[in-house]
Amino acid sequence: MKPIITALKNNPSLQRQLRLLVVICCLLCIPQLASAHAMDLKNLPTKDVAALYLKLGYTHILPLGLDHILFVLCLFFLSPKLKTVLWQSLAFTVAHSITLGLCIFGVISPPSHIIEPIIALSIVFVAVENMIVSELKPTRMFLVAAFGLIHGMGFASVLKDLGMPEDKFATSLITFNVGVELGQITVILIAWLLVGKWFSKKPWYKKRIVIPISAVIAVIALYWTIERTFFAG
Repeated sequence: MKPIITALKNNPSLQRQLRLLVVICCLLCIPQLASAHAMDLKNLPTKDVAALYLKLGYTHILPLGLDHILFVLCLFFLSPKLKTVLWQSLAFTVAHSITLGLCIFGVISPPSHIIEPIIALSIVFVAVENMIVSELKPTRMFLVAAFGLIHGMGFASVLKDLGMPEDKFATSLITFNVGVELGQITVILIAWLLVGKWFSKKPWYKKRIVIPISAVIAVIALYWTIERTFFAG
């Protein structure tokens, strides 16, 4: 045990990796916080409502939100620097929180048969952009925020299906968005540990990793676009 402790003390890089692993493990435990089964939300105490909607937001990304996972991965692969991609993730969350709130309050009510194909198209767009641009552009942040506004309209259907307690509306909305952001952070950290840390500085990173993975994501998202446009039930 002592050699291990000594090695950790003398290796700041190993310390950072260990902290990231601990963070990821904690994030992956979020789905255990509350049961998502149907229940009388009005009779739940505030802390239980917060835990329920935190879990709901998190699980809407992991493991249920494959389209949102692919979107976040597209953001990551173009510039796999943790600080950069985490800022993009935050911009996305802030933006989707706006339209999510507007939908829940009934201010806007966009039809899902229009929003869902656009969400898929947004994934196609960022995936193709990854393949044709040489580096991250400042406009990417504005683009992410714009797409976040669209994705928020898609998130609204989840909350409408479950319902929200009127006396704990703010708690439900905030914790759901926090859960979504934590889910996105989990995806980013796992991608960084598996890919970014080891390969992002390689001269072949773009050719062998970014382009092939982005191409696969673009094809999947294009299929979703066609499916949601012409074959939605």
